[in-house]
Amino acid sequence: MANWRRSLGDAFWALDRALGGQRRPTRLQKWVARHPIGAALYAAVPFTLFFLMVSSEEEPDNPLFAVFFGLITGLVFGLTAAAERLRQRRLKRLGVWDGSSTTRR
Repeated sequence: MANWRRSLGDAFWALDRALGGQRRPTRLQKWVARHPIGAALYAAVPFTLFFLMVSSEEEPDNPLFAVFFGLITGLVFGLTAAAERLRQRRLKRLGVWDGSSTTRR
């Protein structure tokens, strides 16, 4: 079981490297990693307001669905921000990035 799990993890990190996961984070990625809840709220609030605007007023359940989809959007963005935080922590651990705020061009 351990070999299967390890090979799955190795495959994931190989795919991550192929997609550019070992590049230094941008300024926005650093901010999102430092503020995952803020990033989730910045995404969820506009989506919720948009869903509320396009929902019809005749149905009483439509505002509930708008809030629900806004919460789902915030959850997805929050989990993505948490994953970015873990990625940056891994880059520091591997020595690819020293955690500095300067970026190379």
